[in-house]
Amino acid sequence: MTDLKPIPVILLADDDADDRLLVKDALRDGAFAGQIHSVEDGEELMDYLEHRGKFSDARLHPLPSLILLDLNMPRKSGREALREIKSDTRLRHIPVIVFTTSRADSDIAATYDLGANSFVTKPTAYQALVSVMETLQKYWLDLVQLPKPELRNR
Repeated sequence: MTDLKPIPVILLADDDADDRLLVKDALRDGAFAGQIHSVEDGEELMDYLEHRGKFSDARLHPLPSLILLDLNMPRKSGREALREIKSDTRLRHIPVIVFTTSRADSDIAATYDLGANSFVTKPTAYQALVSVMETLQKYWLDLVQLPKPELRNR
């Protein structure tokens, strides 16, 4: 019997269009072979995860294998969205990597308190961004064993 590994899906939540483009390019330059979806704020993130509105088709908007989450976004901040994700039994097993420009100890502590799986400060050089994306992909999508989506608490 062969266990086929599902195609990984990364969901990027960031209000900065340039940052979204750079992360997508860095993932592709780092040989990421999965799907990359993005949302612009915490409200859209929760709509995507709950399959509401324009994200209602779960086949087009599958639950992610990994979420890259900016902290400072309009409408609903990354902190608020993180709190919701980690309190939802259907979503809390999805790794959430806080990916932000902040280096503040208070942000680091607060996001881990809310259940973040990792806190990574966005690098300023593109090649460093590619390296970070390769590392995150290798660790979270290749090395770590996560529950299959169909076996997560409902």
